[in-house]
Amino acid sequence: MKMKKSIPALPVRNIGEAVKFYSEKLGFEARHQEDEFAILVRDEMELHLWKSGDESWRMRGASMTVMPICSGAESFLAGTASCRIEVQGIDDLFREHQSHTPSN
Repeated sequence: MKMKKSIPALPVRNIGEAVKFYSEKLGFEARHQEDEFAILVRDEMELHLWKSGDESWRMRGASMTVMPICSGAESFLAGTASCRIEVQGIDDLFREHQSHTPSN
């Protein structure tokens, strides 16, 4: 048995904004996009984004001890995940990023 590839699945609050960021800033293409899920690709890298937008946990207040948070898509999960992407030619990626970033 040989493991060959890892595909990070990252929680985001807004699929559209996240797809725009990964596309414009890092050159990914959306291979699939819907309201709650997207698949982005660039070269041999693939990222899955899933909507972490459940806000119902905010309404629970003191009842959280009786009814724990459990949907698995709570909005506070977005921003807590991370992944590392190994690249070849980081200086080229940096120059590419600079060419897409508006100057001040």
